[in-house]
Amino acid sequence: MDLIIIPIVVAIIAGLAFYGGWFLNSRSGQNKIDSAQERAKRILEEAEKDANTLKKEKVLEAKDEWYRKKKEFEAEAQSKRNKLQTFEKQLISREENVDRKLDLLSKKESSLQTVDKEIGERRRKIEEKEKELEKLVEEENIRLERISGVSRDEAKKGLIENLIETVKTESAQMLKDLRDRAKEEARKEAQKVIVQAIQRTAADHTVETTVSVLNLESDEMKGRIIGREGRNIRAFEAATGVDVIVDDTPEAVILSGFDPFRREVARVALERLIADGRIHPARIEEVVEKVKHELEEEVIRTGENALLEVGLHGAHAEIVKHIGRMKYRSSYGQNLLQHSIEVAFLTGIMASELRLDASLAKRGGLLHDIGKTIDRSVEGPHALLGFELCKKFNEHPIVANAVGAHHEDIPMDHPIAALVQAADAISGARPGARRESVEGYVKRLEKLESLAKSFNGVVNTYAIQAGREVRVICNHDLLDDAAADQLSHDIANKIQQEMEYPGQIKITVIREVRSVAYAK
Repeated sequence: MDLIIIPIVVAIIAGLAFYGGWFLNSRSGQNKIDSAQERAKRILEEAEKDANTLKKEKVLEAKDEWYRKKKEFEAEAQSKRNKLQTFEKQLISREENVDRKLDLLSKKESSLQTVDKEIGERRRKIEEKEKELEKLVEEENIRLERISGVSRDEAKKGLIENLIETVKTESAQMLKDLRDRAKEEARKEAQKVIVQAIQRTAADHTVETTVSVLNLESDEMKGRIIGREGRNIRAFEAATGVDVIVDDTPEAVILSGFDPFRREVARVALERLIADGRIHPARIEEVVEKVKHELEEEVIRTGENALLEVGLHGAHAEIVKHIGRMKYRSSYGQNLLQHSIEVAFLTGIMASELRLDASLAKRGGLLHDIGKTIDRSVEGPHALLGFELCKKFNEHPIVANAVGAHHEDIPMDHPIAALVQAADAISGARPGARRESVEGYVKRLEKLESLAKSFNGVVNTYAIQAGREVRVICNHDLLDDAAADQLSHDIANKIQQEMEYPGQIKITVIREVRSVAYAK
């Protein structure tokens, strides 16, 4: 029995425990549900409030956007209305202009009709006058035939003869024009050859002076050069033929003389005396003689080097010596040796362009001024002296002729002589090649301008490029193109006759028409 009751009690206790648990769980779940419902209710209320707030904000934004769009639309509409009003005013103005132009055209049309009537009337009167004139001409011809006793056929024949003479004259003029054109072409070709030669030859120019300056280490040396009572300086001047100028110039002595060779002897000798320190008359004579001998040898080497530089060989020893002496000669301030080398190159290049013997041409160019190195005791033009010297030492006849004829002292026997003459003028006319005083230069330019301005129709003249070109501005109303061309030749002829100048002078006549208008 006890065994049966115990399990029953245990089962009852277990059932009570299960029911108690279930009841507690049910109450706890109900509390959670109520709490969740309240929370959900609060969330819904807050969401509704937020939704109402957001709705109001969106409504306000929509109203603001609508108001802004409205303002923009009204502004755009107002702008378009203003443009339409402007276009309307323009159209009204154009219509008024068109109406005015129509009125003007109507008036012009009526005036043109009047003018047409007047022209027609005048044409009719002119036709009547022409008929009367033809009738008068016919009557005059008959009267002339009766008076002159010449028929119309005879008159025609005479007219034809006159026309033939006119044609002959015109044909002669045409032939002259053709000849002039041929000369012009030849001149252009010659200019091209000369320009090519000049461009390929660019020699330096040095202007010789009549003094040399010798620098000293100190002014104490001046007293030793002068010597006691001037014995040393007198002996030095007597031995060299050069004046020694000792002045207040610090640490310098000036050697003055027109002979560059003597001046060079004096310079070298004085340098050696100063370096040696023994300066007395006997020593001066000894050093001067030694320097002279050395410079004579230097002259020969200079001549040989000049021949090698030009590319020539086979010259007589005396010819070589004379070429070397050119180094110590000058012409219008231009070093004679440099000038002769330049002339040799120019002549050789031009001869090559013309397919002549370039070697003979260069030889003639190098020796063309060799007569200037001959002792001054021998009188005569340097071209003829050089000609005789070349003949004496068996130079080629063409070379000798080129030397003698480059200043037209003898006739030219070969084109090379003309090339030597042209190259000599080109070398001498280079800017800076020859010395010219400022006053003489200015006077020459002024004379150039005044000569050109002395012609009728010339407005202004300008000497440019150191006097190698003259620009002439002429009046286009007084001169036509043909007259302007003739004016350039007339000015060139007058300059040739009345002036002396190196090289050649280009005369450019400018005739132009200028039209001016002002935009207001």
